[in-house]
Amino acid sequence: MTSETTLPTSEQIRRAPKVLLHDHLDGGLRPATVVDLARATGYDGLPETDPEKLGIWFREAADSGSLERYLETFAHTCAVMQTRDALARVAAECAEDLAADGVVYAEVRYAPEQHLEQGLTLEEVVEAVNEGFREGERRARENGHRIRVGALLTAMRHAARALEIAELANRYRDTGVVGFDIAGAEAGYPPTRHLDAFEYLKRENNHFTIHAGEAFGLPSIWQALQWCGADRLGHGVRIIDDIEVADDGSVILGRLASYVRDKRIPLEMCPTSNLQTGAAPSYAEHPIGLLRRLQFRLTVNTDNRLMSGTNMSLEFEHLVKTFRYTLDDMQWFTVNAMKSAFIPFDERLAMINDVIKPGYAELRAEWLFRPAATTTPLSSESARA
Repeated sequence: MTSETTLPTSEQIRRAPKVLLHDHLDGGLRPATVVDLARATGYDGLPETDPEKLGIWFREAADSGSLERYLETFAHTCAVMQTRDALARVAAECAEDLAADGVVYAEVRYAPEQHLEQGLTLEEVVEAVNEGFREGERRARENGHRIRVGALLTAMRHAARALEIAELANRYRDTGVVGFDIAGAEAGYPPTRHLDAFEYLKRENNHFTIHAGEAFGLPSIWQALQWCGADRLGHGVRIIDDIEVADDGSVILGRLASYVRDKRIPLEMCPTSNLQTGAAPSYAEHPIGLLRRLQFRLTVNTDNRLMSGTNMSLEFEHLVKTFRYTLDDMQWFTVNAMKSAFIPFDERLAMINDVIKPGYAELRAEWLFRPAATTTPLSSESARA
């Protein structure tokens, strides 16, 4: 039986090369690190000081069905990420953890404006995180893993610093920062509030993604694309609202859904996170299944590994179990993500041809080298028959 008809094992999923485009730095801390940093900085607001219990608390607090409540959990992680050493440590551990999970390329986002409470400047925040990512890449190599990490600088959509953060992203675009993003509660804070930042980035030929179509619907997606000119959509799960499925299974795409598919606009899907925030009721009912069949440019992501108790391997395990995806499907999602990354075309192509495709080819070929089944030798009488 070939790899096209068998489901990948958990171990194969972990070893498969993966590309991650939507992961928040302040949503991926190790619980033990949160406890250590809280102790070192004197932060006494943690609900639990035992790392295992704290990890459980984060997951349960995030599993509320509300984006607003989900976002409240970040008050604790941001509180312990206010010094250069803390930021560098968190970034290094992020790169290490992703590499150990088989991620070969990642774009990790964070909001510099949320790390200024103890006197750091915006520039010092960016330099500390970049330093941490490079250290994490080095440690990963020492442990036999390869990863490349780029930073996305995020502006908070309820604040008024988007242009300032966009200019910061542009200044550091050749030293580790690969693009820009806006994040935070969508309702009441449309992306058009930050139109000056997006127009600036377009003039500078820089890249940006926008959180849109997660907790809010089609108008958020339409504004992100048609007014702001986003290269990618963070989540974009509500594009399903513009797709009609008839009783006979036929599908009709609305104008916006057709535009997103026709223009190959990447959607940064985060299945587990979407379940937590109420954007989807279950893995089986997550729009990723239908959108995959309709050939949208889909990518699979973690969003917040701490809050969701997840990683890229677990996200793919859920999809494999739910939709019976094979290694071919995993490669399709991974190549989509690499095509959509914010690094130069030749470097994306090299990652696809020299890292991703060979990695999946090796996994697909493993069935050829399974140990032969033990058989009982034929008797001489049987041999003559």
